[in-house]
Amino acid sequence: MKAWQFKSAAGGLEKNLYLSAGGVQKPKPKDNEVLVEVYSMALNPADYKVPELGLIAKTMVPSPSIPGMDFCGRIVEVGSKVENLHVDEMVFGAMQPGNLGRGSLGQFIAVSKDMCAVMPVGMLANDFAAIGCAGATAYQSIQPKVKEGDKIFINGGSGGTGTWGIQIAKALGCHVTTSCSTANVELCRSLGADEVLDYKTVDIVEELEGKGQVFSLVIDNVGSPSNLYKVSHKFLLPNGRFVQVGVGMSFGSFPQLVSNMIRPGFLGGGKRKYEMLMVKPKAEEFERMATWMKEGKIKAVIDTVFEFDDAPKAFEKLKTGRAKGKIIVHTQVDR
Repeated sequence: MKAWQFKSAAGGLEKNLYLSAGGVQKPKPKDNEVLVEVYSMALNPADYKVPELGLIAKTMVPSPSIPGMDFCGRIVEVGSKVENLHVDEMVFGAMQPGNLGRGSLGQFIAVSKDMCAVMPVGMLANDFAAIGCAGATAYQSIQPKVKEGDKIFINGGSGGTGTWGIQIAKALGCHVTTSCSTANVELCRSLGADEVLDYKTVDIVEELEGKGQVFSLVIDNVGSPSNLYKVSHKFLLPNGRFVQVGVGMSFGSFPQLVSNMIRPGFLGGGKRKYEMLMVKPKAEEFERMATWMKEGKIKAVIDTVFEFDDAPKAFEKLKTGRAKGKIIVHTQVDR
């Protein structure tokens, strides 16, 4: 099969991607897996941030590797223990983050039956490829932690996870405050945000502190401002939660993360429950999001669609940090 690969990410993953002249061996599904002919895939920051960790990446990422976790496509083969999925069904989902090496930026992908769901008939592959890890992350950071009527704050509402988070929270009946730059205020409002804080014009922490202890949940998709968790007791309810989703991948960001996780409040740490979300894609959650998509309660926000041969340009766009929603690559080739 055709697939984009890399052996090193030195100088930037996008500069190291290549298509092997002889192609790549098509994967064979295990007993509990399905083999999917990928029509569309979506990029995530982790797709390049992990390989670009330098020496650390060498212990985590095999060589050569195919990047990508998110996908939507047609089942062409099922494992012997798969009973709920069938050949020719269109499915979508995501690989487990950290399952590096055999990603979705190729013609075929073997994926666990527990990490994908059937796409409703008549829907678009691009839209469902956009759910993937970002949709799963947004769902798991919100759904188990809220009830109807709760007020939540989503720090970073215009990226891949944030755009899903706003919509999922509204589908669950929450009041949503979010943050973004000036250019994305209207986008966040169009997705249902009740209040949008423009970090270009206001101090996010001051704005939140001014509201008092009203939020049941804070989701940090950004990792800044760096003191957001430390002062969160001023705007989170006493039993409120702070969920960390996004964080910088540089060594300089690790002290902040470690401090948030282990420093007690009486020693200058945060005073509310802190959680670093470790997402695991689940079929039943994808099924619920598929229902919401069909009902029009949520929709994909797609910044740009690239063709397969332009995959390196897709990574260049992702690394600007200015994408509104998801970046899609048409992975189906020779059609």
